[in-house]
Amino acid sequence: MSTYHWFILIGCLMLARGLAATTLSRLPVTSAIVYLGVGLFLGPAVLGVFSVDPLKQAKLLEVMTELAVLISLFSAGVKMPVPFSLKRWAPSIRLAWLSMALSVGIMAAFGWLVLGLPVGAAILLGAILAPTDPVLATDVQVRHAGDKDQLRFGLTCEAGMNDGSAFPLVMLGLGLLGLHELGEFGWRWVLVDVLWATSSAVLIGIAGGALLARLGWALRGKDPRHEVLDDLVGLGLIAVVYGLSASLHSWGFLAVFFAGVALRQTELKLAGMPKDKHGLREAIPPSGGGASAGTARAEDGSEIPLTVSGESLIFKEHLERLSELTLVLLLGAAVNTHSWDWRGWGTALFLFVVARPLSVMLGLAGSAARGRVRGITAWFGVRGIGSVYYLMYAVNHGLPPALARDLIDITLVVIMLSIVVHGTSVKPLFDRFWPT
Repeated sequence: MSTYHWFILIGCLMLARGLAATTLSRLPVTSAIVYLGVGLFLGPAVLGVFSVDPLKQAKLLEVMTELAVLISLFSAGVKMPVPFSLKRWAPSIRLAWLSMALSVGIMAAFGWLVLGLPVGAAILLGAILAPTDPVLATDVQVRHAGDKDQLRFGLTCEAGMNDGSAFPLVMLGLGLLGLHELGEFGWRWVLVDVLWATSSAVLIGIAGGALLARLGWALRGKDPRHEVLDDLVGLGLIAVVYGLSASLHSWGFLAVFFAGVALRQTELKLAGMPKDKHGLREAIPPSGGGASAGTARAEDGSEIPLTVSGESLIFKEHLERLSELTLVLLLGAAVNTHSWDWRGWGTALFLFVVARPLSVMLGLAGSAARGRVRGITAWFGVRGIGSVYYLMYAVNHGLPPALARDLIDITLVVIMLSIVVHGTSVKPLFDRFWPT
């Protein structure tokens, strides 16, 4: 396809999505299913109008998916309720670390025993498929800043953290394949990839978000009023925190998520927003007007303090939608008839029915999460753009072409089935078991 064909295709999809927003919201499907269907129909699986080879275009796809995940992680962090509570976060922490590690182990065993992969490749496949996705799971995640729904909070928080917590296991898989230094008896992996890279990322994110919140608050409090370009500042925070984390060999995904969390937590505390009956601070609605003063006016005439987190969130969500459209379209164009063999279908079935539910139930055993929350959480482990990023990251770190092709075929089929299966079940199940 030529450049102008791409403009026409993307433009038509954007127009259709924007004009049919209300209609689509009433249908038992998600927008990702529509984009995937268009990609499959125009791709090599049907018409063959255009195609994408993930092996040949791995570097471009890595950058594209990296940017999409960063934007989505920051948005997820900003939506987290304020103030932070270890009791409230405990189930999500278990999901993001314990359940994720269990899922990798279960999937690695499946990859080794059933798919016949080498141990390192089996662990790598498990680490690629274990993280839930913050980009494609918007229908089961927190809908807006200040959303107090327990289930949506748990799923959003899990997706925000496990896209970073899976990185050490990706590196373990690469190390066992001889593509990353693990150190004698794995000492370097434990000290650097697990302990240092994880803890330092959390600290960098918290420090960066809190510092920006105080800086923005101080500037807005100056007399005369100081204008802050919230969208640009929010993007700048993502870039600085991620770049600093990379330079210090920390997991940047974790840092960006916690930067969003710290930014929102600090801003609402500085604003002195009152707490509700649950002990959570009320969210500050975005003004939507790009005001240059330190406050905006609500409909009732009261003053609303402007915040970087609140004012930049709408822009970030628009970027999320564009990323979803583009990447899912390309995902459909990357699948051909050779990708659909028993390994992809079998891996998806095992992941959805065995690995995800089992790891969630074990990870949440003894927690405060109720039975219904556990059950729905066990099912809605949406796989998507985050898995594509890890896959491309591994390919660009020297995976042998034959092994890379096998992992690409399996991963793409699993993601597509996740988009369809989870996308068609989210609305009926939420309406039936978790009405809000």
